[in-house]
Amino acid sequence: MGAALLGFWEQHAPVLSVLLPSFTGMALLLLGDHDGMSAQGGGHEGGRAAWRRRLSLASALLGLALAVALVGRASGGELTVYELGEWPAPFGIVLVLDRLSALMVLLTYLVAVPVLWYACGGWDTRGRHFHAIFHLQLMGLSGAFLTGDLFNLFVFFEVLLIASYVLMLHGLGRERLRMGVHYVVLNLTASALFLIGLSMFYSVTGTLNMADAALHVARLDGASLRLAQSAALILLVVFGLKAALVPLYFWLPGTYAAASAPVAALFAIMTKVGVYSIVRVHWVIFGVDAGAASLTVQPWLLPVALLTSVLGVLGALAAHTLGRLVAYLTVSSVGTIVAGVALFTPETLSAAMYYLLHSTVVIAGLFLFVELAAAQRGAMHDRLQPAPAVREPVLLGVMMLFGAASAAGLPPLPGFLGKVMLLQSTAGLPAQPWVWSVLIGVGFLTLLGLARAGVVMFWHVQPAVAPQASGTSARLLAAPWAFMAVTVAMAVWAAPIKDYTDALAQQLTDKARYASAVLARQGGVGVPTTRPYDGRRPAAPSSPAVPPTDAQESRP
Repeated sequence: MGAALLGFWEQHAPVLSVLLPSFTGMALLLLGDHDGMSAQGGGHEGGRAAWRRRLSLASALLGLALAVALVGRASGGELTVYELGEWPAPFGIVLVLDRLSALMVLLTYLVAVPVLWYACGGWDTRGRHFHAIFHLQLMGLSGAFLTGDLFNLFVFFEVLLIASYVLMLHGLGRERLRMGVHYVVLNLTASALFLIGLSMFYSVTGTLNMADAALHVARLDGASLRLAQSAALILLVVFGLKAALVPLYFWLPGTYAAASAPVAALFAIMTKVGVYSIVRVHWVIFGVDAGAASLTVQPWLLPVALLTSVLGVLGALAAHTLGRLVAYLTVSSVGTIVAGVALFTPETLSAAMYYLLHSTVVIAGLFLFVELAAAQRGAMHDRLQPAPAVREPVLLGVMMLFGAASAAGLPPLPGFLGKVMLLQSTAGLPAQPWVWSVLIGVGFLTLLGLARAGVVMFWHVQPAVAPQASGTSARLLAAPWAFMAVTVAMAVWAAPIKDYTDALAQQLTDKARYASAVLARQGGVGVPTTRPYDGRRPAAPSSPAVPPTDAQESRP
């Protein structure tokens, strides 16, 4: 029995991380949610409500265990290719498990499990089908990280975005509805641009499989090359909107601040989907060895990343609510991560991946802290104005101090380690002075903004004119404490995590091995699998491209 289960896992490991949340979501929809709602929009614990929570939490914990197993499997350097329907790449749909995809799936569940636990404290009953939609979003996230095909990246984008539209409006409210409309319209526009970019790219390569596309792009020239580069820039706009890069970040602060606390915390991983897509497309396909198409976006990406980091922290300084402050810090952290990606060296990418892990966990924890603190400030809620003293100043003060130190990058926390890694990795690069100036300046301004917020919330207090709110329940406190524990663990085990991200970056630069694994049933690297639009069949890498003969030109 054990051998059979092990064999099943070995054969179907990648797809299980997609199927588990999918089946869980469908089961939760069938279970219904009628007894979890009350006429006032709140909820009560009924039989089905309790079972929904148990099933949802059990599935999330199982998903976390599977994600840990995926990282263990990928850490050895093996690339696992799962052919859906046993159709070989590039004609069939494949899922590809490597170090990067495994790490992103694990990060998804490290965020999802504490957030789901927090939501079970009452937020899940303030709208319909919260748990089902939550797991459908996990399905979209896992699929986006594991797919080896650009079109199916678009498909999983749509799955996770549709789920996020519903979660964004969970709990209703005028401001939430207003920002939700903006969020939906902008993402639908980005989806249309995504399809346009994919169409342009397919017209010159004849394929959307990432491994196969990387081989074809290196052989393009003339008009085909220019069209592929135009497609790359369009895709950068799409992924830049998802990641909230300048000038496409304006939707995020209001949207995240308006969302409910668990939804905003889960959305901390959403911007990282855009970052991940930039890495996949512009490292694997348009990377340093993509022929004339190499580093198409580099002249744009680094300045945009540094400007995003600066404008994000300036927005945090100007924020009038704690929720918007944390949302702007999300923008700033994305800029810091993409700056490492935009330098296009394995060392900077490795440091950026470490910082990505840290920033996602810290931002998710801060969004939960915002609601815990706001609930004890009376009518002022999370506005950065004097209000009655919170009931638990020591507990909440420690949480905010820890979050501020992590976000600002103070030693010995992983935010400090990540920034040091980024600074060290730029040694000898022309952009080093710019990167150092921005990262150090942004860290100082982040600390200044969070210190200002802490002074207003804990020192500028007014006499209470109404009974104080009750203290925070242990159930709700468990989630932010879990995020803090993960942050401490990242500092304690920084060396093995850095070793993993180093190996991750090196693996992404080895396109030949990636293509050999994905296209193994088509003969591996160098064997043409599809015919480009311009009629030129790509030759093997060791041979120059040969112009087609008249007979070849006449073939359909």
